[in-house]
Amino acid sequence: MPVWNLGSINIDNVYRLDHLPVPGETLAALEYTQGLGGKGANMSVAMARAAARVTHIGAVGPGGTWTTDRLMEYGVDTRHIATLADQTTGHANISVDAKGENEIIVFSGANQAITKDMIGAALSDAAAGDFFVLQNETSGQRYAAEMAKALGLHVVYAAAPFDAEAVAQILPFADILVLNEVEANQLVAALKMELTELGVSSIVVTLGGDGCRWLDVSAGTETHMPAISVTPVDTTGAGDTFTGYLVAGLDRGMPMLQALSLATQAGALMVTRMGTADVIPDLKDIEDARLA
Repeated sequence: MPVWNLGSINIDNVYRLDHLPVPGETLAALEYTQGLGGKGANMSVAMARAAARVTHIGAVGPGGTWTTDRLMEYGVDTRHIATLADQTTGHANISVDAKGENEIIVFSGANQAITKDMIGAALSDAAAGDFFVLQNETSGQRYAAEMAKALGLHVVYAAAPFDAEAVAQILPFADILVLNEVEANQLVAALKMELTELGVSSIVVTLGGDGCRWLDVSAGTETHMPAISVTPVDTTGAGDTFTGYLVAGLDRGMPMLQALSLATQAGALMVTRMGTADVIPDLKDIEDARLA
């Protein structure tokens, strides 16, 4: 079935450094690359490379039409990506150190100019049972989540970049919540309730090198999925790859644990690569890598 993704599209400027800078420090980059990024675009590419039929809902400025072309090359349906003459394409400046850790500055640009009309036009083609994905880097999130829920879509919410107020607005419509351990702790502190009290039936908490845990709230169970041991080169986009593969697996009818296993393998392979959307692995890459 189709997957619909309301998501950001960014131009990623990636700087490879010996170490991440401290306040006031000036560093010379060892390497510079530019590519397609944004949490939304990363997820769309991941879902497409995991064999899902995904339509991206988003916006770019006139200077960013190449990002739309790139998404199309990766198998993403781009009919609902608008080019806005009065906007600048979103972009991110990403610093990556020798250990693969990163530091990111994001300018939202056209991602925050997505209108209700754009969202409505896209979801008018959706059908009950489709998956709908969103995160916190665009405008129109609550409107889209509410519409998707009303249409009978499965709403998957990746609560990043974390903002407690934004998360609270989406929770009533979310079927699956995906967030990392830090975000989970922040959410519990901000809302003063446990994850199992949020009203979301399925919650996935990623734990970095410790894997992830799945809270099947409806069944009252919690399952830990261990991580796969790899040597990281760049952690940028790994979480988006994980989420994209998770959704694609569920869309293909996989049980949650099987989809989580596939997503864990994809995320592990992703951190061994330098870059973002342009280096997200496909299913053959994962099969060839034989990660376990």
